[in-house]
Amino acid sequence: MELFFHYLGLPYLLLGVGFTLEVTALGLAGGLTIGLFLAGMQLGRVPALAALARGYTVIFRGTPLILQLVFAYDALPHIGLTLTAVAAAGLALSANEAPFIAEILRAGVIGVDAGQILAGQALGMTPRVLMRRVIAPQAIRAIVPALGNETISALKNSSLASVIAVPELTLRSTQLASSTFDFFSIFFASGLLYLLLTGAISLLQLLVEAALDLDRRASRKQVGGFWKTPVPAAPPTVAVTPDALEPPTPTLVAAGEARAARLAKPADDDVAVEVRNLHKRYGDQIVLDHVDLRVHTGEVVALLGRSGSGKSTLLRCINHLEGWEAGHIRVGGRQLGYGDDGRKLSPRDVARERASLGVGMVFQHFNLFAHLSARQNIAGPLQWVHGVPAAAADRRALALLHRVGLGHRADALPRHLSGGQQQRVAIARALAPNPNVLLLDEPTSALDPELVEEVLEVIRLLAVQDGLTMIISTHQLRFARDVADRIVFLADGVVKEEGPAREVLSHPRHPLTARFLRVMGAEQAMETPG
Repeated sequence: MELFFHYLGLPYLLLGVGFTLEVTALGLAGGLTIGLFLAGMQLGRVPALAALARGYTVIFRGTPLILQLVFAYDALPHIGLTLTAVAAAGLALSANEAPFIAEILRAGVIGVDAGQILAGQALGMTPRVLMRRVIAPQAIRAIVPALGNETISALKNSSLASVIAVPELTLRSTQLASSTFDFFSIFFASGLLYLLLTGAISLLQLLVEAALDLDRRASRKQVGGFWKTPVPAAPPTVAVTPDALEPPTPTLVAAGEARAARLAKPADDDVAVEVRNLHKRYGDQIVLDHVDLRVHTGEVVALLGRSGSGKSTLLRCINHLEGWEAGHIRVGGRQLGYGDDGRKLSPRDVARERASLGVGMVFQHFNLFAHLSARQNIAGPLQWVHGVPAAAADRRALALLHRVGLGHRADALPRHLSGGQQQRVAIARALAPNPNVLLLDEPTSALDPELVEEVLEVIRLLAVQDGLTMIISTHQLRFARDVADRIVFLADGVVKEEGPAREVLSHPRHPLTARFLRVMGAEQAMETPG
């Protein structure tokens, strides 16, 4: 035992620990750098770069590290690149670790819920903002355990550097044992040193995981918390004024009468959304077949139809979250997603135009950002997209949360809210930048029956009080009767019928409309007091 403690503190072995850490650090730093590039190439939109990254991954994951070490130390000098043993070991370990780290990073990114990415795009986030504010914070939390495991693996793999005479811990232990013939004590001490190093890495991993734990950070008031960086000085694309924070003053009756009078004689140039001859397909399946739709400012249009009729696709096309093969869509008189010359805009420019036009969207499955509280879900996009100062964004978020009855849950994470509460937060988030048009895609279909009414009531008040232009995809016929000005019925991607809500629900003209309403219980919906 005395010899064991003697070897454990022997400077000769401790110097080997230093070389082990040096090689490991070089390997991880290089592997992370190369891995970031490889992951980016595979996640990007250039097939040639993705194929190149995949080829690199196949080669370096498929060959032993020991061969890569020998190649870096013995083969590179033949092309004029001579490295020290430590540098060669760092290079080989970097090249070997890069594909593994790249796959960890890629898994973290693609593991972020696609609905959150879609919501970020709908809010006007550019790809860079989306990556920085939504994807990266969640991906990093997911990849920390895997990166910790890979760090330990790299530390142990550094022992193979002994084959090119790097005096790391394993080589020094072997040399010492060969001279003293005390193999057990020396390798026992060496093993304990490795265990201490890997234990330190495990402890660091646990500390990082605790620092990133959402429940520990949910009470923080600052939007974005750990991820907050200064917002560049730029004028907001959507004006958010103090007046916008106050609830509307007219009574519901007066507001409803004013809205009805305005919609009774809409002006020809008062068109909020215009869809002309829209044709969309997925492969061989036609989803939208030359659809025409015109929605006036302040009008509420309900899209009805069975699942798969094209309602959700139409909404996503209006917000340019989907492309299409033919036709035109104009929002506020502008062709969203296309320049004045008719050419498609870049994803970055589309995001900015979407934000400036003021198109809000509420999704079927809420799509709240899981790493942000209710307040941060609303205030964050105001800062990142519209350049609203943090304090003003926070006030706006709280005002909207109080308006939808959730002021007391402002600091709750989405997973701590019920489905109805999450959808109300999603509605508040869509309202935050004062949109000109609000698109709602089956806002209650993912809710339990007892939660449906609380969400419908919020939407009902928005239609009457705010006079918002809304296009709602729904199966709630009574809600469509009470809120919608007009109903558009789709079947197989074709508009089969449209007209005033009560007229279509009471006296449908098309047989498919009649059959759909009969199956959905339209008679009971019309008899229920509104």
